[in-house]
Amino acid sequence: MNLQIPDPEYFKALPSLLDSLARGIKGSVRSDEVSRTIFASDASAYQQMPIGVVTPEDKEDLVTIIRFCQDHKLPLIPRGAGTSLAGQVVGGGLVLDMRRFNRILDFSKEEKWVTVEPSVIRNSLNDWLAPHGLLFGPETSTANRAVIGGMIGNNSCGMHSIVWGSTRDHLLSCRAILADGSEALFKALTPDAFHAKRAQDTLEGSLYETLYQELKSDETRRELEHGYPKASIRRRNNGYALDLLARSNVFTEGGPDFNMCKLIAGSEGTLCVLTEAALNLVEPLPPVIGCVAMHFHDSIESLEATLVALKYKPTSCELIGAFHVQQAMENNKVNKFNTVARCSQWIIGAPESIIVVELADETREAVEQRAAALIAELKDKNMGYAWPLFFGEDVDKIWQLRRDLGGINSSKPGDVKPFEAIEDCAVDVDDQPAYVTELERILHREGVQFTHSAHAGDGELHTILFVNHKTREGIASVRSVLEQVAKLVKRFRGSLSGEHGDGRLRAEFLPELLGEQNYQLCKRIKSSFDASHIFNPNKIVDAPPMDTSLRYTPGEETPDLPTYFNWDKDMGLMRAVERCSGIGECKKVTSGLMCPSYMGTREEKDSTRARANILRAFLSRTDKANRYDHREIRDILDLCLSCKGCKSECPAGVDMARMKAEFLQHYFDLHGSGVRPWLVAHFTTLMGLATPFAPLYNLFMGNRILSVPVKLAAGFALDRSMPALCRLTFEKQYGRQMPVTAKAMRKVHLFCDEFTNVNDAHIGMATVQLLTRLGYEVVLLRNEESGRSSLSQGFVKRAKSFANSNVAAFADAVTAVAPMIAVEPSTIACFKDEYPDLVDAPLRDKAKDLARNSLMFEEFIAREMDSGHIRPDQFTDAARNVRVHVHCHQKSLSSSDLVVKVLSLPKNYHVSEIPSSCCGMAGAFGYEKEHHALSMTIAEQVLLPAVRAADAGTIIAASGTSCRHQIKDGAQREALHSAEILLQALRE
Repeated sequence: MNLQIPDPEYFKALPSLLDSLARGIKGSVRSDEVSRTIFASDASAYQQMPIGVVTPEDKEDLVTIIRFCQDHKLPLIPRGAGTSLAGQVVGGGLVLDMRRFNRILDFSKEEKWVTVEPSVIRNSLNDWLAPHGLLFGPETSTANRAVIGGMIGNNSCGMHSIVWGSTRDHLLSCRAILADGSEALFKALTPDAFHAKRAQDTLEGSLYETLYQELKSDETRRELEHGYPKASIRRRNNGYALDLLARSNVFTEGGPDFNMCKLIAGSEGTLCVLTEAALNLVEPLPPVIGCVAMHFHDSIESLEATLVALKYKPTSCELIGAFHVQQAMENNKVNKFNTVARCSQWIIGAPESIIVVELADETREAVEQRAAALIAELKDKNMGYAWPLFFGEDVDKIWQLRRDLGGINSSKPGDVKPFEAIEDCAVDVDDQPAYVTELERILHREGVQFTHSAHAGDGELHTILFVNHKTREGIASVRSVLEQVAKLVKRFRGSLSGEHGDGRLRAEFLPELLGEQNYQLCKRIKSSFDASHIFNPNKIVDAPPMDTSLRYTPGEETPDLPTYFNWDKDMGLMRAVERCSGIGECKKVTSGLMCPSYMGTREEKDSTRARANILRAFLSRTDKANRYDHREIRDILDLCLSCKGCKSECPAGVDMARMKAEFLQHYFDLHGSGVRPWLVAHFTTLMGLATPFAPLYNLFMGNRILSVPVKLAAGFALDRSMPALCRLTFEKQYGRQMPVTAKAMRKVHLFCDEFTNVNDAHIGMATVQLLTRLGYEVVLLRNEESGRSSLSQGFVKRAKSFANSNVAAFADAVTAVAPMIAVEPSTIACFKDEYPDLVDAPLRDKAKDLARNSLMFEEFIAREMDSGHIRPDQFTDAARNVRVHVHCHQKSLSSSDLVVKVLSLPKNYHVSEIPSSCCGMAGAFGYEKEHHALSMTIAEQVLLPAVRAADAGTIIAASGTSCRHQIKDGAQREALHSAEILLQALRE
């Protein structure tokens, strides 16, 4: 049945209705347009505005919400991380944001189980379990943000399903709130216990009774066995798992105990709302892991080779397709340091398909022996053309690339984008070559672009279609392919959904896949749990056509917006925004740089994905004369720290920092900037004017009481110290103290950046002294400031004038042989990243050349080390410990590894990177009164505790001026620039 809203007047009453709900719970209810837009989509092709978003604080709230929805016939859509690909969490009802249910409740190391609430993140759970030598096995590619509740809803599997199976296999028991607000505990039941449950006069009791009456028939069970996928297929998620319940010992002699959890897993939140889950745990893989990367020129051959590989008992066997290889190579050309590029250096040639075979054993020798035997058999059978074996960090990079494939799919510019429609088909692994042969015939006949990735060792193929979502022809081709593939999968007795679920995408085809009788049984089971169909309606059963409620309306034009940056690489700003597919890599919280504001607040609105959703919605569909005239966009961008983490860590390469700057300039054109943004954008100019009065300025601004009026007027936090002003600028000190370097064999240009010039002149001089003593002629380049402050505040036109001037002034002097460096990473980042797309058209070629020859300080030193021009024997033998925090722009545009490498030049310096995100200061962000608390929250996650834990003899390193300031304010430690550390370590 479809949930029916009584009449149009009902919608008029919704605001007051939701207000009454808000008054009845401790949590929150949001029905504003921004909140609804943020939750209108997931990682699928679908979009539908919900009526609101409700966030319960506890179980009592949850019961109230469910009963409220039951009383008012409001659809309730449970949502976890929102990374589903079949539109499971997209709908017109009330989104149930379960993020407060994120506790680990109970644990038994001896019995190997853990009880968690549904919003515990899979990787966070395993981090907690690691000291106990246990883990939760199933691992989606989104495991760094996917929550246990969502994994149960989709019956997630992941890359190691060969050994660890699916989430369903590990769900021991669960507690759930049923449609009437009552609580049920689902667990394994003996036949006697099952029949006792049937007799209970409760909704829970009626569920057992209904299932018994439905499944006791031999004919029904035969129909289930005939209509459902082969029992040999582990990845099976079409419809409700009634075939598994039918095999229990209640109905089948010798079967396992009946456990309702088998049904709940894979039910996509359509039957009940989970509050707790008890999970079976496994031991980690053997300690030595190696990966054989089998390269093929033919995809069918690679699947045949998979059958060979399975004889060697791999722990994982994964396929990477040609498109992903091509996009990885493109990433290498654009930025060899971004995540995708760094993780794809191992690829040999231009393979059509790669099968990565993971072998785990107790010793490296054992892995090498098994790998050698596998490779020998492949060579003997003429399968593949390269079979390198990798260990250690290389294995981690291979698996990171595999996890990033979903985002890579969206990384190609233009309107032709991936459509996940047949990306989750699973067949018996022995049938896979024949299935793919026929699948590719269909795709070639339809003329649809496609690529494969796969859990090849477990029979699941992620075939991605590339179509224009904005045309009727593109969507029609998807439907045509899906209709044919559904028939093909049925013929192989496979599953159209292996682990991504039916949702609203594949559910339309369940009558054909399962058989009408089995489908009607699924409908009756849904109604027995949820007679009013309030729980995530129109998913699995009663689904609308798969080509409705799409993110893009076929035939709708993409706005061509005026811009200050050149967005030609993306075919315009809107298409740059549309790179975001919603996979939510920006919602990870345990590693990496992206996204520091989300890590600090854990609010969906503060993720890069939410910002992209709002930009897309308000820029494309508006009645404003100027599409940029939206306060909603400015507000959603407010907590973006412009760290550029998304540019490198988002597999699709979303550059939110640049989008923020672009938008703000247009918004300021309409409304003005206000005082504080203007002050920050002009900060270094103002500081330059104040330099003659540096002692007075430092006395005044360094005093907590005297500085109050200025901080209040500027909108800065009273608790934040202000940077001191140099009595003599770096430029002047250089002019007075510059050593003679006329005989130097090598030359380097040092950009006199605006921050070093007025605030950190001593570091500038340390850089000059270090390089001079190492034999370099240091030529100081001084023209205009870099424009970093202006860009961070949205003063793009001002930054553009600096870019034009600097490119014209420096481009001819700076070469590959005599590159340009800077002390402050964020300033050289302007040359490397923004300038080529910011300068006027006639200067673009010069800007690109200058960008190639503009290096972070550590990049330059590392390059010279590799050339043998700078050597460890030039530095002290003394032993020191160094903890380094790497600047955001170094992480995103360069490499943390290079920073560690450079600081390790003194051979007895033991350097370790602090695994922090952004420091939280982010230029002026941490000074601003409304952002100060979040700034400190971000810093307190990893950075400041690590600094405080370091003993007094440990050197704290940070190349960014903001980073050093944050460390000083938050941990009362002086952090040193890499140049200072190396100068101190240089032999006399």
